[in-house]
Amino acid sequence: MSQSGRSPGSLFRKALQEAPLVIPGAYNALVARMAEEMGFRAVYQSGAALSAAVAAVPDVGLMTQTEFSEQARYLTAAVDIPVISDADTGFGNGPAVERTVQLFEKAGLAGLHLEDQQLPKRCGHLSGKSLVSCEEMAAKIKLAVSSKSDSEFVIIARTDARSVSGFDDAVHRARAYVDAGADIIFPEALQSREEFQEFASAVDAPLMANMTEFGKSPVLSANELGDLGYAAVLYPVTLLRLAMKAVERGLKHLSENGSQTAILDQMQSRQELYDILQYEDFEKRDREHFS
Repeated sequence: MSQSGRSPGSLFRKALQEAPLVIPGAYNALVARMAEEMGFRAVYQSGAALSAAVAAVPDVGLMTQTEFSEQARYLTAAVDIPVISDADTGFGNGPAVERTVQLFEKAGLAGLHLEDQQLPKRCGHLSGKSLVSCEEMAAKIKLAVSSKSDSEFVIIARTDARSVSGFDDAVHRARAYVDAGADIIFPEALQSREEFQEFASAVDAPLMANMTEFGKSPVLSANELGDLGYAAVLYPVTLLRLAMKAVERGLKHLSENGSQTAILDQMQSRQELYDILQYEDFEKRDREHFS
């Protein structure tokens, strides 16, 4: 339960009312805290960013449901804004989907998204994906909905059909997933502005867009997507990519110069970090208890 007394799912649903909701991917708790302080109203735990940042492995279904939920606990403990998470394929069928929902809800998440890929899954913007049947995915969604203890916990259905079986199948599947109880539909890897617009016209449900970089989808602004009818926009790996490029530059500089003096102005200062960590509050409480 959040400090406001409302459940994370309820807070996320409220944030969606001011569309388009811009949701940056937070690959660790410090990034989530920074996003909150910058005024973002929700953050996202991306499977791609989690796999890369935590384990240095690709997004091909190698991280487990418990690793996802454990990392999610760090994010939800660090912020008061709602956090939603990738849940891959639900990590299996039947009881696995049920357990995933329960673990994610207990971790303090506001919701999750399930995708209709077969295992081994692939990043949504790569080739080589295969899909489960529409009926099997609809059954997963129904099970996910029935497994949650908080009625406000958000179930998002992602379809990867566009790049596997075509646009029309993506629309067909989305409608079936709405009928199965999905709160939000997430069409992955649409390939033009016109497809985003056509999909929004064809599917009567709140929609989530993925604006990952270097993928199959064109980069559209959040306001443009909002005008097209999308309630939320994900930026799953943006911050990780920016951070890793900065790390690359820093490593190169240290390797070539053996000193960081010339790049101090590119760093977050000690005080800036301590401010985000609320270090002075910890010191104050320590003094109150042990002085």
